[in-house]
Amino acid sequence: MEKNIKNNYAFIDSQNLNLGINKLNWKLDFKKFRVYLKEKYKVSQAFLFIGFIPENQDLYSSLQKDGYILIFKPVLSNEERQPKGNVDADLVLQTMIEFDNFDQAIIVSSDGDFYCLVKYLYEKGKLSRVISPDVKNCSKLLKKTAKEKIVFMDNLRNKLEYIAKEKSTA
Repeated sequence: MEKNIKNNYAFIDSQNLNLGINKLNWKLDFKKFRVYLKEKYKVSQAFLFIGFIPENQDLYSSLQKDGYILIFKPVLSNEERQPKGNVDADLVLQTMIEFDNFDQAIIVSSDGDFYCLVKYLYEKGKLSRVISPDVKNCSKLLKKTAKEKIVFMDNLRNKLEYIAKEKSTA
């Protein structure tokens, strides 16, 4: 009989998630996504790895209110003056710091750089799922490593899409 798993943690590569969903031509409702993680995968802690840009304070406050634990990465500008904040090492490190605190982990990303982390979690029986935003843009290495534990968000638009509320003109 399988143990009733109730203490799962999610580790979310926010940039990869956001860009992946944008490629599918819809916008993710992070509040709905947090509820989805809790209800579907019994996620008690959701770590969201995100670049820190001071102007985005309202976004950060909203995400925290929705139940995410934000792990900030300093953001630098690349040659094209576009912000760049790579969270890969931070996500791997935080997963290992928390390793004894969760029953299973959910990794949210399509990035093949997480191959070694996913492989390790899988081998230790601590991988619940890899949730990839988009099947077409997901690393083949990640698909191969996560095996039957990878799922894709392509078919979750009706559940998780952000719909802007119309402003009343009263």
